[in-house]
Parts: sequence; C-alpha cells; structure tokens
Amino acid sequence: MPRFFIKTYGCQMNERDSEQVAHSLVARGYERVGHESEADVVLLNTCSVRDMADQKALGKMRMLGQLAKEKPHMVFGFLGCMAQARGASLLKDLPHVNLVVGTQKFHRVADHVDELVAKKNRISENAERPTHNSQCRMERRMDDLRFSVVDVDEELDSQSTIRDQQLKPRQATAFVSIMQGCNMHCTFCIVPQTRGEERSRSIADIVAEVRDLASRGVKEVTLLGQIVNLYGRHEFPKVHNKSPFVQLLEAVHQIAGLERLRFTSPHPIGFRDDLIDAISRLPKIAEHVHLPLQSGSNKILKAMHRAYTAEKYVDLVGRIRGVRKGIAITTDIIVGFPGEADDDYRQTRDLVEEIEFDNAFVFRYSPRRDTPAAEMSDQIDEHLKQERNQDLLDVVNKSNRRVLERLVGSDVEVLCEGPSKTNSARLMGRTRTNKIVVFPPSRKQRSTGESEELVGELVNVRVERANGFSLYGMPLLE
Repeated sequence: MPRFFIKTYGCQMNERDSEQVAHSLVARGYERVGHESEADVVLLNTCSVRDMADQKALGKMRMLGQLAKEKPHMVFGFLGCMAQARGASLLKDLPHVNLVVGTQKFHRVADHVDELVAKKNRISENAERPTHNSQCRMERRMDDLRFSVVDVDEELDSQSTIRDQQLKPRQATAFVSIMQGCNMHCTFCIVPQTRGEERSRSIADIVAEVRDLASRGVKEVTLLGQIVNLYGRHEFPKVHNKSPFVQLLEAVHQIAGLERLRFTSPHPIGFRDDLIDAISRLPKIAEHVHLPLQSGSNKILKAMHRAYTAEKYVDLVGRIRGVRKGIAITTDIIVGFPGEADDDYRQTRDLVEEIEFDNAFVFRYSPRRDTPAAEMSDQIDEHLKQERNQDLLDVVNKSNRRVLERLVGSDVEVLCEGPSKTNSARLMGRTRTNKIVVFPPSRKQRSTGESEELVGELVNVRVERANGFSLYGMPLLE
C-alpha cells in the first residue's frame, strides 16, 4: 500500500484543499503517514501570500532532495498557490520534483500520483535488469527519474470539486469551501493570479456537505472563501433583499445537529445590513468575526485598493458589536506598505488601540511579483517594518490579555476538540468567541479513564485564569 505525506503552508483554505487531496488518495488505497521519511509520496501544499511562505516551501523541498537520493522510488510534488504562480519553473532547480499542481486541479492530484507511482515502480523493477552497458542503464534510469507532471491550467467548475471530507474519530469541527478566487485586486495581493476569479458552489451542494458532516458528529463548521461574504454575487440573485451569502447562512443554520457556524474571511465592503441582521437573529452563528483592516490610514487604504475608509471600518465594528453582545473581533494588519509614513503608521496604531481587537495577525509588507505594490516607489526599509511590526504586536498582545482577563470567573461554552497539544492529560477546545480553553477531565472521567468521551462535545467550563493566549478552567460536570 503506497504511503503519502502532506505538509500544508498558509491559510485555512489550503488546509481544506489538503484534506480533499488526502481523502482522494485514501479512497484509492493510499495510507497517510505523519512524516516524510515514512512516505512514498511527499506533497507540499504551498502559499504565495508572503515571500516567507514561498521560501519555507522551497527550503523544505531542497532538504527533501537528500531523501530523494536515498529513495529514488519516491514521488515529490508541489501543490497550491506557489505551484500555480511558478508552474514548470519549479522543476528547474529541484530535479527530484515530479509533480506541480495548481489551485484549480486538486481533484486531479490522485490521478497524477497514480501515474507517477506506477512510473517509479517500473523504474525500480527495471533498474537492475542487465543491459549491454552499465553506463547506458544508468543514463536511461536518470532520464526516467526526470519524468514529471505539471498541471496548472484553469478548469471549469473547479470550485465544486472540494467537497469530500475524511473525518477523524470524534472530530468536532470542519472547514467547508464554498467558493474559489477573488476579484478585488488589492495591490499587495497575488491571490487573483493564483486562485483565479470568483466562482461559487451552489447553496444546495454546500448544504448537502454540511448536513453530511453534522450526521457524522461534526458540531461546528467554518465556511471558507477568499472573500467569503461576496459568495455568489455573480452567479445567484438576491432574494427578499438578502445576498446569496445570507441565504446560504440561513440554509446552513437550519441543519439539525449543527451547533455552531463560522465564516472566514469577509471583506468590510461585503458587510451589508442583511449580514449584520443575520448575525443578530441566527443564534448558531458564533460570536466571532474576523474582519481584515490592513491599515488605519486612509491614504494607505486607498493605495491598497481596499475601497473603504478607516472611519467606515470603525463604524462597521460598532454596528457588529451592537447586534451581538460580547462578539469578538479579530483582524489582519499590514505594516510597512509602500509609502507608509510615520503618521500613517501612527493612525493604524491609534485605531488598533481604539477598537481593542480580541486578536490580530500583524504582517510586514512583502512584495509579491506581478502585483502593483511591488512596483510602487517609497518601499519601506526592512528594519523599519520590523520595528513597526513589533510595536503593533505589543499593542495587540496587551489588548488580547485584557480581553482574556475579563473572562476569568465566568462560565463559557467550550467545544472540546481533543487533548491539549502541550499537556495530553488535559483537554482543549474553543469558546464561541474562538478563545482557546484548556481544562482537565472531570474527577469521574479521570478515575475511569473516560476523558475521551468529552471530545466532540460541548462542555461548560468555569474560567479560573488567563495565561498568554489561552484560558484555563474547570469543567462544570460534577
């Protein structure tokens, strides 16, 4: 039975794409393993949002070159955004790479892997057969080893191919891909080139997937899209002045067995009155909105082509908080965008302090090839980017600690996901506001060894302390 290993870089959409690939390989008899040294097939699902993500994947594949020399039967491949952006050029300096598959062809990976594995097996079988000349045998074998597949073409209806889920025992949460692509063309972003134009699945297809997940014990799903709240705007009509995305939320909300509904990542311009109303009246929607800000300076937002102002963003946050008590707001911010003067950064810093986000992902601007921002004048010195990045992280971390400390002494609903990664004797899960909570099993469960029965279940936990980015408490089971 061939064995495969997948390493995923980047966003939750990449995680979901990797799970689809894994499902298709398992369905064909492949076995998933936890380390590349155990595998016959090694796949890296890549990200191109920042240069660091590119370099990590390339560095990992270079390191795997030694493994390829030791085990010439192995298949190595790049999947995803970097594969889409670079295509066959990835083969130039990495001769052991056999497979390059873009973002619209994940459903073809299993076919390509089958072909490559069969080819490699034939090579192994023929390698020791006698020929008239050992040098000839070696040259023929090396030519065969350079066999490769590059598949980065567009494919019609590719958005509907990410729909199968390979669940783990007692799995509590799942991602559901509802669309692919992006039409926004933010000047810093390479995603429109790597993911293509917006394409959405049908509501019926998505509901069927979520209903199946709920029937198998999943209690929380996260709907995924590059700009998730613009779902279906080109394919499906408004109904009773409700956008296709709100129609989808309503349909998924009705599924029996589903306890929580999340979505990521939205764009501020897609947050209209109907979506805010949906948050106010659909109780399964979790009290957490990830709302990318990117900058607090209107000058920089305009240069980014973000199509909103800092004032409109602040107003939107206030409206969201106004319809659901205790809702958490998290965000993405870029520092060091071309032309970001000290005053522009100060405006971002002031706005972050004003809003008091529950958490934020802060990134240093990274020039991406073939994006408008990469060609802009007034690029910011890397040292200054790092200073601003660290300063803003300090602001965000202080805000996060205040938010967590306010929860000490309260009772929170936690969806238990499994053992804690840092202490297997304890369990962990997330609140409706997406806070990580670590807690021990009950005394009865500790004594009987039945703590795993809580995995996949909703547990009420009394928060006793906050530490770093997590909460710690005791389950209210006894």
